[in-house]
Parts: sequence; structure tokens; C-alpha cells
Amino acid sequence: MRLSDLVGKQIVNIYDGARLGTVGESDLVIHTETGEIDSIILPNKGNLLNIWVDRQNLTIPWEAVKKIGREVIIVDLDQSHMRLKRFSY
Repeated sequence: MRLSDLVGKQIVNIYDGARLGTVGESDLVIHTETGEIDSIILPNKGNLLNIWVDRQNLTIPWEAVKKIGREVIIVDLDQSHMRLKRFSY
């Protein structure tokens, strides 16, 4: 699969049904030796009230991706997964 195939797809969490963002708004962490995707980094959606607050990103490990459809990427993220905590960059 090419990166261009992923761009524009919504990322939806099967755990709680939340829309997390789109691949076009995110960054991908790619393993330099294998060329495989390690994780997806989604920026925190800001609004007018938290424009001055430090923005945090959500890191989604590639192992959490369960299905890639024509319009949606389904991920399985629950609060117990250690790599799913929000990190400041």
C-alpha cells in the first residue's frame, strides 16, 4: 500500500467509535531499514478556547490498525495501551 492510498482516510477507534482525525492531517513514523510504518501521529484538534494551550499529539501504533477500508481506517485503542498516551512534541 502506498502513502497516497492512505491520505484522506478517516481514522476511527472501534473501542469507543470516536473519529480521531484523517491521515492527511497526521504524520507517519516509518522504520528506516524496512520501510514499514511504525505508528501514526495525529495532532490534537484545537479550537478557539485552547488555542494558547500546548497542543499534544496522539501516537497510534501500527499494531492497533485493524482494517483499512476505502474511506476509513479502523483502529483498536483502549486506555490500557501504554503507547496511546498523549505526548507533547
